[in-house]
Amino acid sequence: MSNPHNESPVNPLPPVVVALSLVLIGIELAFGMGARGLIGGPAAVGWRAEYVQKFAFSDRVFEWMRDTGEWPLEQLLRFASYPFLHWSFTQALFAAVILLAMGKIVAEVMGSVRMLILFFASSIGGALAYALILNDPTPLVGAFPGDYGLIGGFTYLLWVRLGRVGANQTRAFSLIGVLMALQLVFGLLFGGSNLWLPDIAGFATGFALSIVLVPGGFSRLLARMRRD
Repeated sequence: MSNPHNESPVNPLPPVVVALSLVLIGIELAFGMGARGLIGGPAAVGWRAEYVQKFAFSDRVFEWMRDTGEWPLEQLLRFASYPFLHWSFTQALFAAVILLAMGKIVAEVMGSVRMLILFFASSIGGALAYALILNDPTPLVGAFPGDYGLIGGFTYLLWVRLGRVGANQTRAFSLIGVLMALQLVFGLLFGGSNLWLPDIAGFATGFALSIVLVPGGFSRLLARMRRD
């Protein structure tokens, strides 16, 4: 039998969640040190701009692919690479904190592979909303659409749990409601932006995918469709 005194009071973070967060912060640290001339030589000063140009999601590139019907792999990779780029260390830090918190919950329930699927699928959903609805020439960067997808997964898990105990399921949406309210307040105080749309699209993608990604979810969905 295991000795309870030797057990950690805090559940360890899933390795995949830690790895993703370290990549986010590691890239940002490299940009910061390069800009200060600590690594990389003179060329490192422009690393952020260079990598944003190459790997951020670009509506102009997306529109070019739609117009020409050409979908080169190096351009499609922007859907998966833009979450690892940020405009500042503060932005990357906030994104990593949300990823650690929400990723831990989702990975422990759904598994690491499903958590990765949820994160990247939500990032893709956020990018598509950014391109198809906003038509904004500014490159899209940041892990927040993927993070909001994980929040969508967490919301679905809480929604199911509340339903099982007969509680008010709308309480599951309290977190996303608070986050959207904070975005509204910051937008009014410091100037609005369109970045709330890819975040909401990421949340909706994560919530919808969780219906089938949660263990046993697909079979339950089929059973419900047969009943209907």
